[in-house]
Amino acid sequence: MNELIGALVSQLGIQESQAKGGAGLIFKLAREKLGGDFSKISGALPGVADLIAAAPQAGGAAKLVGGLLGALGGDKAKGLAGLASLAGGFSQLKLDSGMVAKFVPIILEVVKGQGGQGVADVLAKVLK
Repeated sequence: MNELIGALVSQLGIQESQAKGGAGLIFKLAREKLGGDFSKISGALPGVADLIAAAPQAGGAAKLVGGLLGALGGDKAKGLAGLASLAGGFSQLKLDSGMVAKFVPIILEVVKGQGGQGVADVLAKVLK
């Protein structure tokens, strides 16, 4: 996971604790959405459980917005709902909600490098 955290810190200009917490939030969302398929990701990235543990608890208005978007239905709305639900957690990390979209391509690139295109595709389907 050092490669991922290093990439987030250097490319986004954030602190290591922010990188860990933000990545943890994204992987936590993926774990919730993927269920058993998440084992493909955790198998390719052994430290992912530690990142999830470092994630702040999301909640508040962002979670409500995420729930409303999810209720609208459709794959695109459900993907947006998941990412919108992360805004509260990112706020707790002192990161703008727009940073969620900046984390995703970096995470996908590192996952692809460590786990291959198939694992990156599994993750991408819940993050887009």
